[in-house]
Amino acid sequence: MNVILELLAVFVASVSGAVGGRQKGMDLFGMYMVGLLAGMGGGTLRSLLIGDLPPPILKDPSYFVMAGLAACVARFAEPLWSKMRRAVSVVDAMSLGLFVSVGMRISQEYGLAWWACVANGVVTATFGGVLRDIVRAEVPLIFRQEIYATACLAGGLALVGLDAAKVPPNIGVLIITVIITGIRLLAIRYALNRSSE
Repeated sequence: MNVILELLAVFVASVSGAVGGRQKGMDLFGMYMVGLLAGMGGGTLRSLLIGDLPPPILKDPSYFVMAGLAACVARFAEPLWSKMRRAVSVVDAMSLGLFVSVGMRISQEYGLAWWACVANGVVTATFGGVLRDIVRAEVPLIFRQEIYATACLAGGLALVGLDAAKVPPNIGVLIITVIITGIRLLAIRYALNRSSE
């Protein structure tokens, strides 16, 4: 189940990276590379932190395929992106909840304490976005006054609570994905940031 969730998260995050690359005038290969960084940056760092080596991207070519599909979607679905004022942020929001879930579940399999699982979930969700924004020559969202890592942290803590309440694992993942995505989209819609908290 973790593999399916991660592939889905990689695809969504790679779309955000590829769209970001397109907005900067990159060609299809450039979009692919930015998408790959966005999709696999966090998961790769997570694997390095917990000793899951080699990281998944070097074990399964499916991640490269997901990034390629994402680049094609970003390139050839241009009418959709042109209608979305903050396309990168909106698509990125959809990947955050999935990545927090994946990062936490894999960390739990390695027997880490709950707080370490939450931290790894946040790393998994945010680091790809950091790489995406650096390549795009922008200050990463996580370093701005954006409700970004805060949303991931809230969702991670919620998953700890749901697990303690014996909520079925898959239901817990669904719930926190909705929570994190909802928080992030509301922050985007109403221009909320940490300074307004």
